[in-house]
Amino acid sequence: MSYSSENDPAVYDVAIVGAGPIGIELAACLKLAGARYIHFDAHQIGYTLTWWPRNTNFFSTTERLAIAGVPIPNKHQQRITGEDYLAYLRGVVEQFDLAINSYEPVTAIEPGPDGFALRTSPLAGERRYRARRVVLAIGDMHWPNRLGIPGEDLPHVSHYFRDPHDYFRRRLLIVGGKNSAAEAALRCWRAGAHVTVSYRKPQFDAGRVKHWLLPDLNAQIEAGSITFLPSTIPLEITPTHVLLAPAAGGAPVAHATDFVLLNTGFRGDQQLLEMAGVELRGENRVPCFDPDTMETNVPGLYLAGTVAAGVQQRYTLFIENCHAHAGKIAQAITGSWPARLGGPTARNYDLAFEHIQAN
Repeated sequence: MSYSSENDPAVYDVAIVGAGPIGIELAACLKLAGARYIHFDAHQIGYTLTWWPRNTNFFSTTERLAIAGVPIPNKHQQRITGEDYLAYLRGVVEQFDLAINSYEPVTAIEPGPDGFALRTSPLAGERRYRARRVVLAIGDMHWPNRLGIPGEDLPHVSHYFRDPHDYFRRRLLIVGGKNSAAEAALRCWRAGAHVTVSYRKPQFDAGRVKHWLLPDLNAQIEAGSITFLPSTIPLEITPTHVLLAPAAGGAPVAHATDFVLLNTGFRGDQQLLEMAGVELRGENRVPCFDPDTMETNVPGLYLAGTVAAGVQQRYTLFIENCHAHAGKIAQAITGSWPARLGGPTARNYDLAFEHIQAN
């Protein structure tokens, strides 16, 4: 039985904000159920992946990244790159012929007695919509965590790792000690850069760096191929050097470098949650929601994907354990669990909700 609203046709059943993997997965489920929905993204589909470093492999395997019951084909049966996944997402959108208003950012959400009023700002001018329910699938990586130090915005400093070729035969200081920093250090060194890693802790945390990266990184540090400056904190960046202070205190040291890569993580933009009245809890600003339906404390407003984890300082949600969000929301709206999400892909990867709600 298909689901469709019989009320005012000018009001959509659902508005989905965000066209990353889980937003697209939910759209496919709702379309197959016959719901009348509208879908927005401030950029292109899968936008976060477009600024990933080139040829970066996912840590997750393909069966955990697949959405809406569509397998990810590849010739090597190994982890795929961000470019591979973008091609896959385009294929899913084409397969289900999903209508997505890309490059139409939602700038305001106002709850009302009969649903929500939404305002968008595409290049053509402001538009207004009405929907009985809203799903925020906006992710958690809108801007980098800034250090707030002098020189952070100099031209040779970046929070985004684009391509190791950029640093060939140049001195590169990487600030950070988790997965992104470890991978950047290894890839840039192998591309011919002179790499130094500054980390505020005395050693890398095996629980925060993938098991196939850490032994490689430690081996290169031990061999002297990559320089490691443990327990150091950047105080200032200049065109020629970075002033590093010992974490335990003491005199700062000037480290000469040509480029600085700040792998300090990213934060989610919670403005839409705030303006809609979603309660945000704790230091991690975790939204208040029902883990059985993904509905927030604002009736009719749902969360899908990593946005449910707050600003993600602890990184508890990823694509692979968010598939169930699409199923729960679709079931709450249509009354039925989507057939496309049958099996373990959605149901068995529903993890970390008790921990998230508790923190």
